[in-house]
This record gives sequence, structure tokens and C-alpha cells, in this order.
Amino acid sequence: MIELAHVTKSFNAGRSNRFTAVSDVSLAIQPGKVMVLKGPSGSGKTTLLTLIGCMARPTSGRIVLRDLRPACLADGDGTDEVEITSLPERFLTGIRRTTFGFIFQHFNLVKGISVLENVMLPAYPIGVSRGVFRNKALGLLELFNISRHASAPIDWLSGGELQRVAIARSLINDPGVIIADEPTAHLDTRLSREFMEIIGSFKGAGKTILIASHDPIVFDSPLADAVVEMRDGSITGNTGEP
Repeated sequence: MIELAHVTKSFNAGRSNRFTAVSDVSLAIQPGKVMVLKGPSGSGKTTLLTLIGCMARPTSGRIVLRDLRPACLADGDGTDEVEITSLPERFLTGIRRTTFGFIFQHFNLVKGISVLENVMLPAYPIGVSRGVFRNKALGLLELFNISRHASAPIDWLSGGELQRVAIARSLINDPGVIIADEPTAHLDTRLSREFMEIIGSFKGAGKTILIASHDPIVFDSPLADAVVEMRDGSITGNTGEP
């Protein structure tokens, strides 16, 4: 479980142009479930994802991982609870790599290198041989039916193929939590439904999935266990499982 308690994120603190992107959000993200953050552009969905995924720190509040203790942390007190908001940056890097898999709105794939190399990127540097991750990456490309493009430059692929590469990349370190930011924003209806089928397979494998989207194909999907509505940085509604 991931628990947020009174999380706020402000920018330009102490200045006249101070802006609060996330305001006093408390939320419980259940393990093995699909939660969708729903809301218009500028509602705070993406900022909230970056906070949960350890890509930014909140201005105030706490984010706690329960029963998701990252392998990069020593057992310490022997508990399975970690407050990520209080950890030094060197630990947050490890948590991002081992606990979370990210699917970005614009894919964020690296041009000029191959499909296979893009999938393998999050695995570097790590204490496992390159061959092990190469084989794993090839297996993921096979799973998503794009292994034929493994050696092709990423620039040659279509939008749907790019998303499959991005999904394969998010799985290379076998994360327990998948975070997807507007994953269907640049896809047609057929590909959007195909994406949700993939999300269903993740859910079936016991992964926790957190999606930010204003696409009805996503938030109206029967796969969504909870739909959290946001506006102006605050939660305005929460349907489904608590």
C-alpha cells in the first residue's frame, strides 16, 4: 500500500508567483489494484504522480510505502514501512529503479539508439550482467509483439509501437508499482483499448497501477478499482475501493 497524508506541493515558495499544484492530498493506494486520477489539464494529476514516484519531494506531508520495502534499503528496524519523503536522494534513486515503473505521456524514449537499448536503459548501472538484462528485454519485446524491431532505431516506430516499447521499458526491473501519465493521450480508440488490455494483464500479475488520465476509455474501464477526481490540486471525489 502507498499512503499519502496531507501532501502539498508548491512552487516558487516565498515569491509573489507562488503556485500550489497539489493541495493537502490524503490518499491510500491499495496493492494489486488499479487507481485512476481523473481531472482536467492542470488539476495536479501529473505532479501527484511525480511525488508518489519519488521524482519530486512534497513541500509538506508524508508519503509512506507499506509492504513495498525497496530492495535498495537495508532492513534496518525490520519493518516493511518506509516514509519516502524523509529519505536522502541517493535512496530515492534506488526506489525509483526497483519499486516503480514509469510510462510517460510522451514516452520519453531516447532517439538515436535502438529499441532494445531503450528498454534496457533503466537497468543501468546495476549489479547484474548486461546479458541477463538483454535477454529479459528481448523477452519483453516478444511479449508485446515488437521483437522484430529490437535492433531498429527508435525513430522508425509508429505511435502504438512506441508505447509498447515504453511499457516494456517500465517492466525491465520488475517493479511492483506501475505509474502511467496520460498513457492514451496520443493513441486512437483501438490502441487505447489495447493499452487497457495490457493494464489488465498487469493487474492479473498482482501489480499496483496508478494512472492519470482524462480519457473515458481509462477512467470508465471496469479494470479501475478506484477513480479519484482532482481539480485545482485537490481531491474532489473518490469512487470505488477506499
